[in-house]
This record gives sequence, C-alpha cells and structure tokens, in this order.
Amino acid sequence: MIHSLLAGARRLRIPQARRTSIALAAAMSAAALAVSAPTTDAAGDTASGQRSGSRGWFTSWSNSQHDLAPTPLRDQTVRMVSHLSQGGDALRIRIQNTFGTTPLTVDAATVGLTDGRSAATQGRPRPVTFDGRPEAVIPAGGELWSDATVLTTHAQADVAVSLSVSGTVVPGRHGTAFRTNYLTAPGTGDHTRDTSPAAYTETTGSTYLVTAVDVHNPRLKGSLVAYGSSVVDGVGSTDCGPGCTQPGANRRWTDDLARRITTELPPTGRLAVANAGVNGTTSAPDCPKLAEPLRGLDAGARLQRDVLALHGVTGVLYYYGTNDLPAGCDAEQVLASYRDTFRRLHAAGIKVYVTPVTPRPGYTDEHNRVRHTVNSFVLNRNDCSGTCDGIMGFDQVLKDPLKPNAINPPYDTGDGVHVNISGQQALADTLSLPMLAASARR
Repeated sequence: MIHSLLAGARRLRIPQARRTSIALAAAMSAAALAVSAPTTDAAGDTASGQRSGSRGWFTSWSNSQHDLAPTPLRDQTVRMVSHLSQGGDALRIRIQNTFGTTPLTVDAATVGLTDGRSAATQGRPRPVTFDGRPEAVIPAGGELWSDATVLTTHAQADVAVSLSVSGTVVPGRHGTAFRTNYLTAPGTGDHTRDTSPAAYTETTGSTYLVTAVDVHNPRLKGSLVAYGSSVVDGVGSTDCGPGCTQPGANRRWTDDLARRITTELPPTGRLAVANAGVNGTTSAPDCPKLAEPLRGLDAGARLQRDVLALHGVTGVLYYYGTNDLPAGCDAEQVLASYRDTFRRLHAAGIKVYVTPVTPRPGYTDEHNRVRHTVNSFVLNRNDCSGTCDGIMGFDQVLKDPLKPNAINPPYDTGDGVHVNISGQQALADTLSLPMLAASARR
C-alpha cells in the first residue's frame, strides 16, 4: 500500500529561458518515482522531456492553450475535467500562463476522480503541491509542473483538476473542450477540496489553465501526441447525427485510438495518447491570408511547449496542411515547415507519422495543385522522402468515392471539412497499431 509521496521538484519554464535538469525522488512503498526536468538545447528544443517516460512518467492527456479567456477569474476556483488515455499509480499536472500578461497565483490545487458528468468528485480530492508547497505563482508567459500526487487511475478515467486562483487574472485557455468544465462564482475563494458540485455554479466549454496531465506507469511504452488543427482538436466529435450531439463523450479520433490501444495491445505494450490540436492553425508560419489571431500558433512555433515539453513522447501523429491551402501558402512553404518540424522531432528521438492533406470541397484548382504536390512528398517511396516514419491514410478514409475532393457523406458533419462521430471512429480504425507501437521505447 502506498503511504506517502515525497515532495517533488518544481519545473518552471519561461519562454526562451535555458532550463537546467532537476531530479525528483518520490518514495512509494519500497519503490521510487524518479522525475527529470526537461533540458533545453541551444536551439530551444527539449531533448530530454520525452525521455522522462523511461522513468515511468507519460503524458496521458493534454489541451493546448492558444489565447485568453473572455472574462477574468476573480478569487474563485476552477474545476477542469481531464480524460486520461492511460492510467497509473500517481499523476502530476501542468499549469500554463503562456498568454497571460500578469502573474497567476494558485492558492490551492487538488486532483480527484469524477464521472465527468458534473463537478462532483468520487471521494475526497487529493491535494497537489508545487515544490512541496500548496501554492504557486506562475509568471506571465510561464508554466509550472506540479509534484507527483498519489492517485490510482485507469485508462479512460476522468480526473477533476481543481485550482483556486486568487486576485484577478485572465486565464489562458483551450477554447474547445467539447465537454463542460466548472467554475465557482467570483469571490467565493477556495473550493478545491469540495466533493459536492454545489459551489460550482458556473460552466465553460473551454479548458482553463490546465494543459497536461502525466501518469506514472512504468508498464507504458510511450506517449503519442496528435498534432494539428481542428480535425485533431476534435471538431465534429460531438456530432452523432442529425439533431444529435454528445458533448463530453470523448469521441475524438484520438480518444477512439486510445481505446483501441487499451483493447488490442497487451498491458506491457501500451501507449498513452495526448491531443495537441488547435483549431484553425497551419503548419507553415507565414501564410498570407491567415487570420491575425492565429499567427504564432503554427506547427513550428508551438512545437516546444505543446509536444517536446511533454513526457514520454515517442511518436507524433501529424495532421496538418488543410488550413495552409486556403490561408494562401504554396507547396514549398508547407513542405519547408514539414521538413523543419520533422527534423526537430527526430532530433528529440520522436517518430513522425503523417497523413496526406485530406480533401475539402472548397479547394480551388490551385489549392488542389498544392495539395497534390504536398501529398506526393508525403507518399514518395512511402516514407515521406526519408523525413517521416509512417503514413496515416486519412485522405483515403475520408474521401467521397464519387467526388474525390469531398468528404464521404456518412462521415460529413455538413460543412465539408469536419467529420462526425462515425468519421472519427473510421480515422482511428485505419491506424496501424503495429506501426505506432514501433515508436515504443525498448
């Protein structure tokens, strides 16, 4: 039986600041949990964050920040629900203030199991500490990983992460949680330890502050990070047919993939799955027609914080390009971003699996010329011309057999771009688990 967990090492990151390695030793029964902080190389990329997985820590859930919430928090508590792809015997959380302009003060934090259908928890939430303290201050532009907290979880578990925020601050957010998250009213203070949902009188469809949850599970072989725009983010995943929606059902193709991994791979060969999709983003950084709020959120710009800073990452599922074309990028701009991103991932020891750019009925003839050029690169000799490690055939799954530039009607949400729950499952089902398992650390 686990009796205690020693306070861990705080990992605080401010963009472009060089980090030094820190070690955390956490005593659990007769074993120890070792945690290593990411180390930044001269190019600003993490070379060791993902290697922490070799010590038993893997990112099991993530939501990437991309802007600030429309209203500030004022001395209140947020309770965010994280749906874990794999479980373990302990976890830790990442809080980000990436887009904040003022420091973020967290007075208290807890984690607890929940059924995901309300703000109630199943049993008393466990306190979370930061460098052994219950409170933390994250500067503008910074991020913080918590110490390890003993909490037994399993694959597909929902975890309520509660943070009491003091003062007035505009929180960073991921705008499309595709589920309901919860807040207490302004001025109500700390309700992080509440098991009852009574104090959580406000709701949001966004995820505030919490951007990743790690689990400690030495049997896992790695974490896969899905990286891309809205189809990765999960747009369409609540669409179960005409007049039918299922928010909070966790039906993104990445969720379906995680369930396949749990069902079809042995316990000693499983991978966690994290989602780093951000709606509307592009692979290339300088598409001329890109909306101003999306600039600086391209694949290269957010690779460090949204992929390389996660733990145990062994593979990236790269689904980009669909927005680059209408945003006005040409083939060479898209391919240059692919090559640079893949180079950085390979330098970190991460395998890259890529989908050809999927069809979209609104593409012009010029868009389709760019798409075919990009896809020829991806499919050349079936190995991305030596720059990637495998192909995800999403373009073939989604295309209408009668109209190859359109989505197959049974999968279409109606906008010609995004796929419904059936389409999400079809994407997950087409992925080769042996291919993805090849990314696993031996």
